[in-house]
Amino acid sequence: MAKTTSNDIIVGLDIGTTKVACIVGEITDDGVDIIGIGTAPSKGMRRGNVNNIDATVSAIQQAIDEAENMAGCEISTVYASVSGPAMRGLNSPGVVAIKDKEVREADIARVIEAAKAVAIPTDREIIHVLPQEYVVDDQDGIRDPLGMSGVRLAAKVHIVTAPAAAAQNIIKCAQRCGLQIAEIVLESLASAQTVLEEDEKELGVALVDIGGGTCDILVYDQGAIVHTAVLPLGGDHVTNDIAVGLHTPLPAAEKIKRKYGCAWRAHVDDQELFEVPSTGGRAPRTEKRVKLVSMIEPRIAETFEFVKENLRAAGVYDSLGAGVVLTGGATAMEGVTEVAEQVLGLPTRRGAPTGIGGLVDVVRAPSYSTGVGLVVFGARQGHAIRLSPRDEQRAGMLRRAWSRFAEIF
Repeated sequence: MAKTTSNDIIVGLDIGTTKVACIVGEITDDGVDIIGIGTAPSKGMRRGNVNNIDATVSAIQQAIDEAENMAGCEISTVYASVSGPAMRGLNSPGVVAIKDKEVREADIARVIEAAKAVAIPTDREIIHVLPQEYVVDDQDGIRDPLGMSGVRLAAKVHIVTAPAAAAQNIIKCAQRCGLQIAEIVLESLASAQTVLEEDEKELGVALVDIGGGTCDILVYDQGAIVHTAVLPLGGDHVTNDIAVGLHTPLPAAEKIKRKYGCAWRAHVDDQELFEVPSTGGRAPRTEKRVKLVSMIEPRIAETFEFVKENLRAAGVYDSLGAGVVLTGGATAMEGVTEVAEQVLGLPTRRGAPTGIGGLVDVVRAPSYSTGVGLVVFGARQGHAIRLSPRDEQRAGMLRRAWSRFAEIF
């Protein structure tokens, strides 16, 4: 991609249950180039929520430092992700009179405010108000009513709320690292920016983003978000099952899951073996891989049963003409797509970040969907940070070094 002369950057900070990922993107004439990546194990999060501020701050700082070194710039402002089972989504309508018989920006702002006027508990705060459609007089299905003539303007929006404490804890952790948060973004909304195709959004699609501690669901229908939810299920549950079933330590179970894990019996040879570390200083032993599959497949299937139940309860299951898109680190395992398709009864594919340049080969994995999506979300908001001349020179040198490295290998 051709570079602009402004060298504006956007930074996404994905604070997950198992890892913190910092992604630095540069605005170019053609879109966004990824120029820096930093990751660190996340030890202060549980099911998408901060439960140890010091540990979370340490992980964020480590990821930020790594991303700064790679991108050759100083990071001060980020778009941060938020998740957790306490996230709530609801649809709400609003109606106002059009003041000058022609829809102005002020009228759109007023109707959005009218749609936001719903009873929200004092311990929660609104993090997103996402317009679904506008109605001018009797004409519905309008995406942008600006300039249209009429006397009555209505709007339908999807509102996402979060516990105030959860959002404040994310902000507090970032501030302790010397960072400002431009916006807190729902994890699945961020992932959708770079994983879903426009035709899928029009036909109706469910994005299922499964991380270490949560399963985030987001549904588009006719190009608009109509449902969001977060389930307390994730890859950590699979790791725990492996640790208990194979009598092995949790770190070893995680490594086994990543290296040998499979959720679909047909993909595994009956005689395939792998080594299992034992506890208490005992010697390692070997097990058949089919035994591992027998532990993983039921847990993955159970997760998608809960997803299906959630989609049916929300009344959106029958509108998924484009089926389901899976993303998130827990979906990278072999066989997950097949299990999802069987349980959900819908066409399913695995999604990873697309539509970006730069370090594409590094971030083109489901585990980076949220981090890259945060960058794309920020770019679409139009809020970028200008690099200083010194940082600009350093970034150019590092990009050239990375380019030479890629040519060699």
